[in-house]
Amino acid sequence: MTTIAFVGAGSVVFTRQLLADIFGYPELADVRIALHDIDADRLETAEGIARQAAEQLGVHPAISASLDRRTALEGADFVINMVQVGGIDATRVDFEVPKSFGIRQTIADTLGVGGVFRALRTFPVLRGIAEDMAAVCPDAWLLNYTNPMAMNVWWLAEVAPRLKAVGLCHSVYWTVAGLCDLVGVPLEGTTYQAAGVNHQAWLLRWERDGQSLYPRLDERIAADPELRRRVRVDMYRRLGHYPTETSEHSSEYVPWYLHDEREIERLRIPVDAYIGISEENVADYERTRALLAAGQVVPLEHSATEYAPQVIHSMVTGTTRVIHANVANRDLITNLPRGAGVEVPATVDGLGLHPHHVGALPPQCAALNTSFLAVAELTVRAALEGDARMVRQAVMMDPNASASLRVDDIWDVCDAMVKAHGDLIPEALRTCPSVR
Repeated sequence: MTTIAFVGAGSVVFTRQLLADIFGYPELADVRIALHDIDADRLETAEGIARQAAEQLGVHPAISASLDRRTALEGADFVINMVQVGGIDATRVDFEVPKSFGIRQTIADTLGVGGVFRALRTFPVLRGIAEDMAAVCPDAWLLNYTNPMAMNVWWLAEVAPRLKAVGLCHSVYWTVAGLCDLVGVPLEGTTYQAAGVNHQAWLLRWERDGQSLYPRLDERIAADPELRRRVRVDMYRRLGHYPTETSEHSSEYVPWYLHDEREIERLRIPVDAYIGISEENVADYERTRALLAAGQVVPLEHSATEYAPQVIHSMVTGTTRVIHANVANRDLITNLPRGAGVEVPATVDGLGLHPHHVGALPPQCAALNTSFLAVAELTVRAALEGDARMVRQAVMMDPNASASLRVDDIWDVCDAMVKAHGDLIPEALRTCPSVR
């Protein structure tokens, strides 16, 4: 029996969606689902959702739930990780503290002050998951959804090089789907290839019947002034390749936009967007828990696009698929750092996941990715070496932070973040010698 463990199963909306997709495959109808969360109420809600989803779909999986992670991972074939260390309270800190110093953020989960400190509180949990998997399910695949993706993939490659781990994100798929809709062509039958880093990969090829669709996009942009008022359209027009994450995300990873009120207005950038998203996620959880408590039906949400169910189905059944995946750079992208977490096409089949060799990115795209990965590498190295100074150096290299603050302020905001997050930050990284 195939066993799928969910770590952070209390992310109930996402758990419900993934379960609906998994149970939708006849070959996975009798899997074993093992749920884990450190929050007992959320875990109970997740278990209720799993049992109700199975009943609604007429399938009969074995379902268990445990507050003990190692117990949940025992004998797993696949481990889906979606933990958010510190929850919404930590997310608020990631926004409010930098904002008090003058840093604007939109999502704060991938790069910047928010991304660096999310990584620092996530790394110890990832190490623990890897250690548990080595002990009780050494052959399992870790399917990671937790951000910051590029940093987390890089960290896992360093601390658990034998772990079969892949980072999954739907941004490439939805970028292409959105662009196809924009230019009026069906996604089906369209071929595409993207590569770079998660949330800042580049659409290198986008074709139909052997012809590039980029000229059609250029025509669409030229005809619509409002379309030009989006960050990634602006980036595409200047860099020549479309970035694969939303404008909200993309604005944070470059030094050009968020520090300037005129650019925020011109490009309609929604500062602090993720706070509202996070609050709505909490509200969704509360509504779901209330429905279960009242014995009412919780509507299922099939995505049919999330990668984890597809990866599991391909590996179990031998069905071949091509997805975009986040893995350590082992000569996959030749002009990005070796070992870094990169996003490339990958074939999935009964033998596993096989990343594609991409070669060199266009130099302007590689230059921007290299800036992104400088922050990621220093964050990973800071945690590996217990070097609090290197945390500050990571934020010094961050494009948005360095465009927004004096260097003394960067050190001060890091001190304030450490104080605000408290025990969520590893002890070795909490105290840094003054440079004044």
